[in-house]
Amino acid sequence: MSSVTPKSVVKVIEPARGLRGSLTLPGDKSISHRYALLAGFAEGTSHITNFSTGADPHSSLACMTALGATATTEGRVTAITGAAGVLRAPAQPLDCGNSGSTMRMLAGLLAAQPGEFTLIGDESLSVRPMERIRQPLRSMGADIELADGHAPMVIRGGALQAIHFDAPIASAQVKTAVLLAGLQAQGTTSISEAIRTRDHTEHALRAFGAELDRDGDRLHIAGGQKLKGLDAVVPGDLSSAAFFLCAALLFEESNLVLDALGMNPTRSALLDVFIALGGAVKILDVGEQHGEMVGTIQVNRSPGGLKGLDIGGALSAQLIDELPALAAIGPYTRDGLRIRDAKELRVKESDRIALVVRNLRAMGAEVVEHEDGMDIPGGQRLRGGVIDSGLDHRIAMAFSIAALRAEGPTEIHGAEAASVSFPEFFTHLESLAVR
Repeated sequence: MSSVTPKSVVKVIEPARGLRGSLTLPGDKSISHRYALLAGFAEGTSHITNFSTGADPHSSLACMTALGATATTEGRVTAITGAAGVLRAPAQPLDCGNSGSTMRMLAGLLAAQPGEFTLIGDESLSVRPMERIRQPLRSMGADIELADGHAPMVIRGGALQAIHFDAPIASAQVKTAVLLAGLQAQGTTSISEAIRTRDHTEHALRAFGAELDRDGDRLHIAGGQKLKGLDAVVPGDLSSAAFFLCAALLFEESNLVLDALGMNPTRSALLDVFIALGGAVKILDVGEQHGEMVGTIQVNRSPGGLKGLDIGGALSAQLIDELPALAAIGPYTRDGLRIRDAKELRVKESDRIALVVRNLRAMGAEVVEHEDGMDIPGGQRLRGGVIDSGLDHRIAMAFSIAALRAEGPTEIHGAEAASVSFPEFFTHLESLAVR
């Protein structure tokens, strides 16, 4: 494997002295995916304000328009007229781009629709595991073909029967696929999770008019329900905020205000970890929109400085998307960072464990790689280096944050990958960095 991604965009990140300012983040990627799918499936027209600017949710939106919905954007508002529960099979494959969320969640929606649907993606998506989706949908009666457990995925939709599903892995995408299939199945489908995953789908389904019940750790959805269009505002993306939260931890006098930020309790583990590492959070405002908590927060570094932390078990599952950013600042902590039970990182847009380890070493850090995580000693000084993003958006952004306290400039190769989730990232970073 080459040391850097060939023929890629290179961003040079210079060291900074602090991080200050206010920021309104683009619309939450996870919520935007779900609003695109449900609005495209519902009756009537939905008006979605602050839809994510990332490429991934736009893959979901493009797939829904290929299936019979229509979508137009004017300013900050995306108008989506749904297909009223009847999706047409397009002549061409549905291109999910780099988005595993699109492919996995859309599979649940299509499993009950008449016709044949082929879902494809880019090179990265084509090696990510899809058997986890096929198994529960097949048990409902779906006909799904994969290529050795991967895309392309061919779905021949038809009548489904409700199931009682005990999720073997913590995956909000799997849960969503089963809920969207259950919405169209005969009978009432139930799902239980050993580790509770983010609940954006539950909130979105209720917002579009569906009824869901929770009994302990089991969620129930009756088939045959209709969805109605809505008007909604997507809160700022907390996973995108993670990079700036980590950056704020690097400097004693950081002062950052994040406006209209999504603060869903099933994702609040990030703020808990931020505080445990030495951050201070002041909630300036909080409200609720369609079941989602939204607030404005002020973040600083506590006087005690950047501490260390062990992350494992359920916490690793809750923070799976944010772990690269946390790992990238691990060397700067006082006591180091230990990450375990994060093997899922190996099958994301890249092998994120391997890439984080390689890039930390490229900046002069000591790090020990494990199959399900890594050990990063604290008290280290990093030097500017050449970073290979592997064309993974979270790796590109995570090491841009690490570069802020490095000695000398850092080259981020494959920086264009950030546009998958956060096209404005580098512009915002430069506006907040104090040099």
